[in-house]
Amino acid sequence: MSTSSVQAGLPLSTIPIFTTVQAYREWRQNAFLDQKTVGFVPTMGALHDGHLALVKRSLAANDLTVVSIFVNPAQFAPHEDLATYPRTLPNDLALLADLKHLPSPSSPPRTPSALFLPSVQEMYPSGISQEVGRQSGTFVEVKGYGEQMEGRSRPTFFRGVATVVTKLFNIIQPTNAYFGQKDIQQGLLLRRLVTDLHMAHPAPERLHIVPTARDPASGLALSSRNAYLSEAERRTAPALYAALQAAARAWDAGESKARCVRGAVDVLEAAARAGAAEGVEVKVDYVEMNDPGTFEVLGEEARREEAPVVLSAAVWVGRTRLIDNIVLGDTRGMIMG
Repeated sequence: MSTSSVQAGLPLSTIPIFTTVQAYREWRQNAFLDQKTVGFVPTMGALHDGHLALVKRSLAANDLTVVSIFVNPAQFAPHEDLATYPRTLPNDLALLADLKHLPSPSSPPRTPSALFLPSVQEMYPSGISQEVGRQSGTFVEVKGYGEQMEGRSRPTFFRGVATVVTKLFNIIQPTNAYFGQKDIQQGLLLRRLVTDLHMAHPAPERLHIVPTARDPASGLALSSRNAYLSEAERRTAPALYAALQAAARAWDAGESKARCVRGAVDVLEAAARAGAAEGVEVKVDYVEMNDPGTFEVLGEEARREEAPVVLSAAVWVGRTRLIDNIVLGDTRGMIMG
């Protein structure tokens, strides 16, 4: 049992919990002295099998694994779901405690080594408002990379992501860090960030993007926000991945970008008609194809040899906004196998 859990009034945990930067840094210094590698999985909690897949990757590749849980106010616009975002700490701790990796038959199993669970005050000593115009203190922007794709629909989102991840990397000092492909723009933008800021923890090549974890039956990308979906909405939501698959097949068959995107929209519009019979509203936010290096929109004249291409989409299913993507072409060096 972690004494830090008891002192902070947190749920009982077999995993040490650090709620302050100072306490965590004392632990991290010992890992440096012991020459231990540290893997890091940043999360906002409400853990699911997608998160656990990232933790398993870290356990397999690192001596020690740190998970953070922090619902970051800076990446929620004032109208978004900060107050209602699912918070399931006792269940999160139970899921993490069950994870084990055996490096070799003669070695003890690896389990998550630490949980970093900071308060908003700990992460934002100058305070934080969801309204950008009222914020004070230090914030991080990756200019030219946060306005496309998801950034068009959520203009302040990547400013919040870049800021909190910079803080977390400075605190955790990971050897390796792990992100899911479902949020591929986030992962690629953060690689740009650690490259431009010459970060050593992690180095750019040690920021890993792991393939999206999906429901084995429906293909729906696993997400904490899936908890918002009603039963009828959950039956409709897999249309998002089906739409991307239809566009990917068209691309592989040599169709133009416009036809590929139209094919995906057709699938989503058919799902909207079917969902309406069950009272489910489906609204397409975007379907687009972008360059993974610049995030610029792919031109109609793009050739197949210019792959890889990020094919992505966002839809509203009821009041829940879902995102997903498929990377077309050679993903070596971009996404973990």
